[in-house]
Amino acid sequence: MVSWPELGARVMVRYRLPAGSVPPLTDVIGNLLECGPRIRVHAKTGEIVELAPDDVVAARLLSDKPVRASEIRALEHADALARPGIERQWLDGWLLRAGPDNTYVVNSAVPLDISATQSAIPAIVEWYRSRDRVPRLAVPDRLLRLPDHGERANRMMVCDLHPGPDIEPSDAVITDAPDGTRWVGLAELRDNCGAQLAWGASHGATRGYVRLAEDDRAAAELARSLGFVLHHHARYITLT
Repeated sequence: MVSWPELGARVMVRYRLPAGSVPPLTDVIGNLLECGPRIRVHAKTGEIVELAPDDVVAARLLSDKPVRASEIRALEHADALARPGIERQWLDGWLLRAGPDNTYVVNSAVPLDISATQSAIPAIVEWYRSRDRVPRLAVPDRLLRLPDHGERANRMMVCDLHPGPDIEPSDAVITDAPDGTRWVGLAELRDNCGAQLAWGASHGATRGYVRLAEDDRAAAELARSLGFVLHHHARYITLT
């Protein structure tokens, strides 16, 4: 069964053509307008493509505009600085983090340098086990080719900022990415997130971000209503 994202999201939909067609399948890329008795996609050509749900083979959520791998690394680096844990170490392009508890976000290794490869995984496992932590990777989907399985799939959504009242929120953090972008990160979406973003802008941040569970459609719809767009996907992988 196809899992659909929120309406308005940019998607790639693979669907069956009429019997006897060569090739038998084709794709459409565009914004999702409807998913119910009929699937409607506003294609990038301007055409509205209407499909029967049974003809859809697969659907994938896409970023709202092309995002370079270097931009993904830069944003993940800013997020890692916002949640550093109590111990950090660089290992062959990976940033390893350990925190006071066993939460995923501060107890996982993230590939922040272009040199990061799977060859470092045995050393990563040993590093976490020596600290009585579960060895775990936090991997943006486009940065490394790893097994399809994973847990806590998530999406990073971003927005541009506009200055506002200088009211410091309790759960927003400002960090600088290696590419010079100053980000304000939100721990979650709340009623006052507009004030949080404005606070970040008043302190020099030019962009904001929030990480949401991949399957939290309501949160994604709220984020889009606030001006956020998809930047990239990520997931956690527990190592054995």
